[in-house]
Amino acid sequence: MSRAFLIVLDSLGCGGAPDAADFGDAGANTLAHIAQACAEGRAEEGRTGPLRLPNLDGLGLGAAVRLASGAETPGLSAEPAGLWGAATEVSPGKDTPSGHWELAGLPVPWDWHYFPETDPCFPPELVELVKREAGTDGILGNRHSSGTLIIEEEADAHIRTGWPICYTSVDSVFQIAAHEEHFGLQRLLDLCAAIAPTLHEMRVGRVIARPFVGDGVWMRTANRKDFAIMPPADTLCDAVAGAGGRVHAIGKIGDIFSMRGIDTVVKGSDEDLMRHLGEALRDMPDGSLTFANFVEFDSVYGHRRDVSGYARHLEWFDACLPAILDGLRDGDLMIFTADHGNDPTWRGSDHTRERVPVVCAGATGQAGQVGFVDVAATICAHLDIPTVGPGRSFL
Repeated sequence: MSRAFLIVLDSLGCGGAPDAADFGDAGANTLAHIAQACAEGRAEEGRTGPLRLPNLDGLGLGAAVRLASGAETPGLSAEPAGLWGAATEVSPGKDTPSGHWELAGLPVPWDWHYFPETDPCFPPELVELVKREAGTDGILGNRHSSGTLIIEEEADAHIRTGWPICYTSVDSVFQIAAHEEHFGLQRLLDLCAAIAPTLHEMRVGRVIARPFVGDGVWMRTANRKDFAIMPPADTLCDAVAGAGGRVHAIGKIGDIFSMRGIDTVVKGSDEDLMRHLGEALRDMPDGSLTFANFVEFDSVYGHRRDVSGYARHLEWFDACLPAILDGLRDGDLMIFTADHGNDPTWRGSDHTRERVPVVCAGATGQAGQVGFVDVAATICAHLDIPTVGPGRSFL
């Protein structure tokens, strides 16, 4: 028997998506552009010099980027010692559910609903629903925005009026920011839960509660909760559970899959999640799947177009890996990948359509160009359970 660990570095794309131009993202390359910026001295805040990721690069990260896009990867030139490749997505989106569902063997079977880039952007009937469920006379926001920016712009009015801050992005998402004390955390979660069925009927992928705290200086908290559409068919989580294995979610995985096929979940900051991953390596039994998402690459650095911060976080993550990899048992497989891109050198503040790296500890060789769905098939093959979805194992 063996165990599987699927680790998503949220938004760590590597360019080369064949349909990137359809999304306005031709040339976007999260990882290569960070590496190039570091090498050119353009990512010197809190760190310095070329991008240093000896552990991920040793598994094949730099090689995966070059395979995906042909881009130069200064600082990432190790001879791969793991199993490595690059994965291409087919789902018609560059959002969190699309990426994660497809990695778990389920390409999205529909087109998501997106709100127009107008001000206001939400239909009146949706605004009325939010007002009714919140018990307020209005809402704030009602436009496309980054989460941190709209809180800065609307927090004072939110405290004064008690109205929820509602916003969206180019993703299929409806987000509500509210102060944990002035508005109430449970009230925010209840509001999101109440309106989620209506949004899901519209094929909006997620309703996200974005709580924050502070007084003049605002900070989002780790109490975020995603209310995502239930996957319409079996995923990797269901396959493992159906074979009698335990499925443990770390980070927002439980929310993304609406807990379908998932036994347990732990959340927190990325630092907390790294500790939880270490505990899973110690405690998870044979035949199990640990599915983790490290969200701060995306939420804290990608959307904010913070190249130095993204590089720092990558180097922090990589420095944690020796202890993590030492926790692997004989027969374990750990796959590091991503769900989409979020190039911090790109225009705007939204996700970018890219291929993603796939690098594995516990196996060796070149996987080559694979599909997102092949990740699920590979884990099924590794655990010796029936394959879910249309993918093929690259073991």
